[in-house]
Amino acid sequence: MSETNAYDPATVPIRPAATVMLVRDGDADNPGLEVFMLRRTLAAAFGSGMYVFPGGRVESSDGDDADRAHRLAAIRECFEEAGVLLARDASGSFVSDGHPVLAHREAIHDGTAELLALCDEHGLTPAIDELAWVAHWITPIGEQRRFDTRFYLVAAPPDQAHSHDDSETIDSLWVRPADALERQAAGELMMMPPTITNLTFLRGFTTVDDVIAAGHALPTPPCILPKIRRVDGRMVGIVMPGEPGYDEMD
Repeated sequence: MSETNAYDPATVPIRPAATVMLVRDGDADNPGLEVFMLRRTLAAAFGSGMYVFPGGRVESSDGDDADRAHRLAAIRECFEEAGVLLARDASGSFVSDGHPVLAHREAIHDGTAELLALCDEHGLTPAIDELAWVAHWITPIGEQRRFDTRFYLVAAPPDQAHSHDDSETIDSLWVRPADALERQAAGELMMMPPTITNLTFLRGFTTVDDVIAAGHALPTPPCILPKIRRVDGRMVGIVMPGEPGYDEMD
């Protein structure tokens, strides 16, 4: 995380954001739950080079209802960053490769098309209710960019390809949560605390059906606000709620 420069941390706006964890079952040769991850570009102003789940800011076009807006943002960002559109057609089937709507990924990305209008044009319904809200994090005060982020969980559509956009993200992979955590601990994959915590949650499940059922059964997630520990003005670590010293910190 970034060092504090000459600015007032208390004035940094907290922007609403949404992230979605796409999960799938592995094949016969590599069984187990897998999750889709992206690596952010090294030029990113926030989380550069980090491995994350698809996500981004809530936009005004997502509406005024907070719950619906966050879910629509998760669906839009998943389409932009992973190329996966979480929407169903009139028959109830998920969009599959070859559907004309998928050609509009770049238009969604550059803002020349809006998600809801695009879905209406193609007779599609965003899979809002299928997203399970499983975590809620706020970027700690002291960062120059802060987000109030809701993390969602959903089964990946079986007949859509998945790929990073080569713009905001420069790499992608399907990985078992336990393997991702091992690679993070070894220094191979850089991750932020919310990503690590959500991977730890996913690690406890072996199938998509089990983790999706567990996700939908969760109560409204508590809001997690880490705090930055500083020594002589320099960041030396992150303190999580419940850890020693958290309540005594500013």
